[in-house]
Amino acid sequence: MPAGQRVLVLDGEPGDWLPPGWEVVPQTGGGLDERLAAAFAHAARVAPHAPALLVGMDTPQLSAAVLAEPLSAARRSRTDAWYGPAADGGFWALGLARPTAELAARLLHGVPMSTARTGAALLERLTEADLTIHHLPPLTDVDTAEDARRVAAEAPGSRFAAQLATVDLEPEVAS
Repeated sequence: MPAGQRVLVLDGEPGDWLPPGWEVVPQTGGGLDERLAAAFAHAARVAPHAPALLVGMDTPQLSAAVLAEPLSAARRSRTDAWYGPAADGGFWALGLARPTAELAARLLHGVPMSTARTGAALLERLTEADLTIHHLPPLTDVDTAEDARRVAAEAPGSRFAAQLATVDLEPEVAS
């Protein structure tokens, strides 16, 4: 996917899995709502007039084709925010056409994370902020072994599916 800048907000150190061309920024402290808002604040500082799209690392089936049209220059001019719902009630993507630290804090601080209502609460905030929202397709984020199997089946030719095939996901049976 073409991008002016690629930033990975990471808790820990990147490995050799990280492709070249990515800036790595450490996650801030606080809850997930605060860490996500801080990621947008960083994006606003380094590229103040550019849109920012935050994508969770637990959606390996995501392809550039899913994002190409919604993020195209023609569509961006009519969009304030992008919202990608997750099948479990969360969200896998949030984008802001004109991110600021203040807007990110208003949208994200206090949103209960990792619940079946997380996505709905965020969508309510986006709507209350009177933003024009482009809804991205729902995706399954990988939180469990069952999710991993489902996602690998959705993207059978992916590196994720190939790696998953080498891992034993069956629960251990105590003897």
